[in-house]
Amino acid sequence: MSFHSIEQAPARLNRSELAVPGSQPQMFQKAAECAADVIFLDLEDAVAPDEKEQARKNIIKALNEIDWGRKTMSVRINGLDTHYMYRDVVDVVEQAGQRLDLIMIPKVGTAADVYAVDMLVTQIEDAKGWTKRIGFEHIIETALGMQNVSDIAAASKRNESLHFGVADYAASTRARTTVIGGVNENYAVLTDPDPAGERQVHWGDMWHYALSRMVVAARANGLRPIDGPFGDFSDPDGFRAAAYRAAVLGCEGKWAIHPSQIALANEVMSPSDAEIARAQKILNAMAEAEAAGKGAVSLDGRLIDYASIRQAQVLVEKARQIAG
Repeated sequence: MSFHSIEQAPARLNRSELAVPGSQPQMFQKAAECAADVIFLDLEDAVAPDEKEQARKNIIKALNEIDWGRKTMSVRINGLDTHYMYRDVVDVVEQAGQRLDLIMIPKVGTAADVYAVDMLVTQIEDAKGWTKRIGFEHIIETALGMQNVSDIAAASKRNESLHFGVADYAASTRARTTVIGGVNENYAVLTDPDPAGERQVHWGDMWHYALSRMVVAARANGLRPIDGPFGDFSDPDGFRAAAYRAAVLGCEGKWAIHPSQIALANEVMSPSDAEIARAQKILNAMAEAEAAGKGAVSLDGRLIDYASIRQAQVLVEKARQIAG
């Protein structure tokens, strides 16, 4: 292992993250009662310009008056390139910061963007005398943000998670797609002809590289990588497949833009009973091997060693978080 130690972000359950428009307060109570681990009340894309001010008031009122239980609460502010952003931060943090856990910053392009919000939030917390530190979630959704993702991930002690914003990322990179997440039939490989002259088409995941790069930057800085939205909420199988791909790459959560996607995200991002049992079996086997002075041992016909312990511990710890 490197001599450089990685400071881990606060351990929060982040399997599902529900988006709730700040301009639709009639949805707030249902959101408070849902099974999502994290809720972000949105002031950005889901809110029309002439509704921004009222949405901000709605969110402040909701944070102060609704019982959100043990949910992690976040607010997505408007971008730093808008004149709404500073008032989003000042009003929400000053008036409802004691119930706010996270600020979601959209379209982060450089480490300086993070510094700017950090400075503002720090001044407000100091002025108010608050001791709880609000964390940051960053949406990586532009070519600039992806280029600078490692610097962004390391830019603040407040950083907790990176999110892949697939729709704006597609627009930023001029990708030839108009869907939000999912696959594209033109991103495929064609096999050579078989003896009968037939060729097979195998679709690929056009977001694999971007999501994988974000995951590496997040994990290298102790942050949670979270996959963003899947736009077709009438396609649970498509959502589940996208979530599994993200989970395999290392993501520990996915957005839900519709309540029907919450259970799907929780299901995919939770280790199964079989996975937990297998992980515990590995830990038990390695404990026996250590007692016998061995650094590796065979289990069910496969080699397991100290790297296997670290993999198993991740699953067992996640199971404990969920149970708690």
